[in-house]
Amino acid sequence: MTVPAPHVRALVHPVGPHQPHRRRADRVPRRPHPVGELTPRHPRGACAPARTGQGVLAARFAHRLVEVLTGHRPAGQLQRHTSLPGYQQLTALVRTGPLRPRGRLTAHRLGRVYDSAPTARALEVCVRVEFGPRHHMVAFRLERHRRTEQWQCTAVEAR
Repeated sequence: MTVPAPHVRALVHPVGPHQPHRRRADRVPRRPHPVGELTPRHPRGACAPARTGQGVLAARFAHRLVEVLTGHRPAGQLQRHTSLPGYQQLTALVRTGPLRPRGRLTAHRLGRVYDSAPTARALEVCVRVEFGPRHHMVAFRLERHRRTEQWQCTAVEAR
């Protein structure tokens, strides 16, 4: 049988016909954690926080990338913003057309853009693309170029 530590108080109180329910204001406030005790981490806590301009950069590039994948924009317009392997992946996706309906151009809507900064020089982004009742996912990685410090797309995937 384990005995709770003296600083831990039970937050759940039994409610029955003989005990009235305790209001929030009547509850005992929680004590702060003792020094040295570990607190739970947020799952994204290991990722570096995204800086101010990175979220906007990710959303703008996602919009242009989806326009290329749906056929509304030529792939050559993103050539200077991608590395050679990234551009090869992009042109292969344009040829297979995972986001282009057969025969006609349809309206699409971008969902929320999720970005994560695993390092200070990299940004991984995922966006949901909606075509009416159908949904597709596009993921890409932006990295800073060594010499020019410009952001460029190094990998693209769409499903």
